[in-house]
Amino acid sequence: MRTITMRTMTIRAVALAATLALLCGALVAPSALSAEDGKTVNIYSARKEALILPILERFRDETGIEFHLVTGKADALLKRLELEGEASPADVFVTVDAGRLHRAKEAGVLQQIASETVDAAVPAHLRDTDGYWAALSKRARTIMYARDRVDASALSTYEGLTDEAWQGRICIRSSGNIYNQSLVASMIEANGAEQTQAWAEGMVANFARDPAGGDTDQLRAAAAGECDLAVANTYYFGRLAASDKEEDRAVAAALSVFWPNQGEGARGTHVNVSGVGITAHAQNRDSALRLIEFLVSPEAQTWYAEVNHEYPVVPGVPVSETLASFGAFDEDSLNLTVLGVNNRQAVELMDRAGWR
Repeated sequence: MRTITMRTMTIRAVALAATLALLCGALVAPSALSAEDGKTVNIYSARKEALILPILERFRDETGIEFHLVTGKADALLKRLELEGEASPADVFVTVDAGRLHRAKEAGVLQQIASETVDAAVPAHLRDTDGYWAALSKRARTIMYARDRVDASALSTYEGLTDEAWQGRICIRSSGNIYNQSLVASMIEANGAEQTQAWAEGMVANFARDPAGGDTDQLRAAAAGECDLAVANTYYFGRLAASDKEEDRAVAAALSVFWPNQGEGARGTHVNVSGVGITAHAQNRDSALRLIEFLVSPEAQTWYAEVNHEYPVVPGVPVSETLASFGAFDEDSLNLTVLGVNNRQAVELMDRAGWR
């Protein structure tokens, strides 16, 4: 990163920025960010540096616009934006999950993107209904099954996971995980709260163990025989399948991907996104908009999908060889804004079901 100056901040705001930087896991001095519109763009990103830095460097090389990147945990970065308010140097906020993007919108830390380029590139269901954020990449939250213990013909839908046949055989993360909350939020929209409550209770009854760990842990558990099915995001499976480590590839080799809710009249497999918005107090709005438009260009989408093992949001951009090996599927076309709107109801519903 380059050291330059930013707009004048009060002593109180400087102290606040330093404190919040510590909360995000990385101390970034206020002097490390700039506010010269047309020459730079300041980014808060919940994506790890390795997953975003190379494409930002391409953007700089092609446009001449410098960038300054702060990475951290998604919820901590959102809280940082809220507390910094007008003093925030951030122009762009990159985070994961439509539920978190909706929280940012509701917190008032984003402004409308208003770009014909973005609207033309990104399908409407992958953009906020009011234009406050747009998706950058997709991941499907689907079912992975043990090849040697499960016949794929026994699988069908998310709803089918509550069948008695799966009692004690499912691994999944806790209800505190935003990815699970968004899956449940989508089911509330599709089936109503009452049916989804019954589904959540049925899921809990079929858990192989108390929820623990991340998605990769669920996949490892299924490969090791602790459970027969794991619900996880596809990019975690992709990372294992494409890993340089033999033990990771062995986990992927023991499992297969199943696409639920397919066929005529079905709603399709649940998808979620990483996404981006322009901050409410962006000082470099033009540069921020150029960056977002670059990130949804075919060039950027191709790279992003290949490196992150995620699906492009722009139709027609090819998927990686690893993702192609999982097979094609129909995705749920629900507008992802709903995942944020239904989030609180989903969390309360899961809590009543005993999903810890």
